[in-house]
Amino acid sequence: MLINLETNYKQQLLEKINTKTAKIGVIGMGYVGLPLAIEFAKKDFQVLGFDVDANKVATLNDGKSHILDVPTAEVAIAKAKKCFEASSDFAALNEVDIISICVPTPLTASHEPDMSYVKAAVASITQHMKRGTLIVLESTTYPGTTRELIADELEKAGDKVGTEVFVCFSPERIDPGNTEFDSRDVPKVVGGITSDCVMLGRAYYSQVFKEVVPVSTTEVAEMTKLLENTFRSVNIAFINEMAVLCEKLGIDLWEVIGAAKTKPFGFMPFYPGPGVGGHCIPLDPMYLYWKGKEKNHFSRFIELAQQINTAMPTHVTQIVSNALNKKQKSISGARLLMVGVAYKSDIDDVRESPALEVYEELKQLGANIEVYDPFVASFRDAKNNKIQTNSKLTNNHDAIVIMTKHSNIDYTAILENNDCIIDTRNIWNEKYEHVHKIGSMY
Repeated sequence: MLINLETNYKQQLLEKINTKTAKIGVIGMGYVGLPLAIEFAKKDFQVLGFDVDANKVATLNDGKSHILDVPTAEVAIAKAKKCFEASSDFAALNEVDIISICVPTPLTASHEPDMSYVKAAVASITQHMKRGTLIVLESTTYPGTTRELIADELEKAGDKVGTEVFVCFSPERIDPGNTEFDSRDVPKVVGGITSDCVMLGRAYYSQVFKEVVPVSTTEVAEMTKLLENTFRSVNIAFINEMAVLCEKLGIDLWEVIGAAKTKPFGFMPFYPGPGVGGHCIPLDPMYLYWKGKEKNHFSRFIELAQQINTAMPTHVTQIVSNALNKKQKSISGARLLMVGVAYKSDIDDVRESPALEVYEELKQLGANIEVYDPFVASFRDAKNNKIQTNSKLTNNHDAIVIMTKHSNIDYTAILENNDCIIDTRNIWNEKYEHVHKIGSMY
């Protein structure tokens, strides 16, 4: 009797998933990969985390976390249960049944997709994986990536996608520092190259996530993430433009937003700020913009939103200059304290933070800048110099520039002990003559 091997690979993997005997490999132990790996380890799956950073691997194998959202205790427990191990040896990919790719997808200097990390991961996979493996790309990217860079490459290597190897895309929806939504509670979208691929992807993620949303193709899944973040980028840009307009009109935009959001329908509040940061909002829309250009379609909304949002750090610099002028003080030689360098509240992540751009602009204008951020001990400037942040809040500055709203900063002390404050995050709803805010230049 002949054995149907095509069905066998699928059924074998499905059985391993349902009995939690499937071994999982996660490539990339960053803000996406490590939380995913630990969630599966909590469910008693054996997880092998891969990363090219030997120091990161050593830290994880010591039972310590380098990610704020993943407590060290969780890594230590996973290690003690022998459910998690980190490795830089990609040859061990031949031991795993499922591979999640969670590597960076940055932009090049010319704002085009940099797929080098994905390509490197795929090269390691094609070299070492065994047949019957499920491969899922989680890194944000343009529609078509999973099919072109993974499925097609596996086919070239002699593996039939959908029967001998299975390929999906499932966009990460990690929100660093968000304590309201546990990652398991956020629905997981998954699209596959074939129906069997998406079936296995759904079975895989259902072991951890409360809801899995299957879609028809990998392209739909890829586009879902880009739509989510482009929506945010465009609306943030709109409200940032309204902030600049309200400053000119002498209207408090924050009060306007507060009034507008009392309407129970037809309005969704977005808030102005010093720019956009993190890996998603500044970068993801440009993946979609680049892909559109391939089809001779130029998305004016995406381009305009990018222009407005990237101009906000310069606008903050201008507000600082105006505020100092009211004190008859030049920005050159001014003693400034930047409060917060992380791109959002209560995290240590400075990727694409607008504070970095403001820091550089103020430095170029001759300001003497100190930085205080209780979550960030140091950061790199434009010349890759390591800049240490202050360990405590200090006074005696010509101006305070608040770039991040952290919950553990004493903003009352800042308000009472300084006579010139630039508030980019609406720390205070009340009006103070010495506080200058985006969207309402008092």
